[in-house]
Formats: sequence, C-alpha cells, structure tokens
Amino acid sequence: MRAIRNFFLLSFSLLLMPQVMGQDQKIGFFESDYILEQIPEYNGIEQQLDVLSTQWRQEIRELENEIRELEEDYEAKEILYTEEIRNQKRQEIEQKIQAKERYITEKFGPQGEYFSRQKALLEPVQRQLFNAVRVVAEREQVDFVFDRSGDIYLVFANNEYNLNDEILEQLGIEINE
Repeated sequence: MRAIRNFFLLSFSLLLMPQVMGQDQKIGFFESDYILEQIPEYNGIEQQLDVLSTQWRQEIRELENEIRELEEDYEAKEILYTEEIRNQKRQEIEQKIQAKERYITEKFGPQGEYFSRQKALLEPVQRQLFNAVRVVAEREQVDFVFDRSGDIYLVFANNEYNLNDEILEQLGIEINE
C-alpha cells in the first residue's frame, strides 16, 4: 500500500515538474552599502552620528578618569580614614561607576539615544532607497531582488542582473564610471 502511494506521489511530482521548471523567474540584486555611500544625505548622517558618538565617548572617558582618581585617592589614604569615611569613599566610587554605566546605557544601549537618533535620521533615506528598488524591480520586471550587503549572500550572481546603476539613476544620482 505504501509503495503504491509513493509511486503515485512520484508520478504526480514528475508530471508537475515541467510546469514548475518552465516558469521564468527574473532575479536581481543590489548592494545597499554601495548605494547608501552614493547618497549625500547618508554621508551627512554618518558624520552627525560620529560627532555625537565622539562627544559621548569623551564624556565616558572623563567619568572613567574621575573614577580612577577617586580609587587612587582612596587607596593612598585608606589607612588614614575611619571605617565610616572608608565606607563613604567606597560608596562614592560605586555611585560614580553606576552613573557611568547608566550614562553608557542611556547613550549606547539598545533603547539609547544613539540608536533612536540613528533610526530617525536613516529611516527617510532607507525608505527612499527601498521605494527606488521597488520602482526599478517593477520596471525591469524582476521577480526577486536581494540585497547582497547584509546577511543574505548569493554564491553566484550574473552581473546582468545588478541593479545598482538603475537604483542610483532612480534616486537621481549620477554615476562616475
């Protein structure tokens, strides 16, 4: 009984195979990193984020220096302190460490200011890019478009289907070849 069922499934599959293989599908790809680098607004956004990041990292270094100075001062004078003052100094150091960690989380954590600014600044550019991809894909009658810049990799891609130039053209960006 099982053999008959497998025979029918195999026969049915073989009958459908020419129809599936006969369907032409056009696949295109682009490299979002390359295209984003060509968009002037994107470079400005990257610079804004770098300036912010540099300022915040400098503030973190200053907090670390303050902590190091407090620790060095405590170690140098620990013998002179009463138990109560020792506890106060250790507590002061611990509070500075916690303040630094809060600051890092506030600025660079998953819900931090860096990522929310990055999202707010990049969203319009990304929307513009993906709208251009959609327009080009529809115009070129491409069935699938992959972004080779991220986690999706193609082992082989015929350059005939590279849509970088068409997408840049759609965005109104001239290409210097």
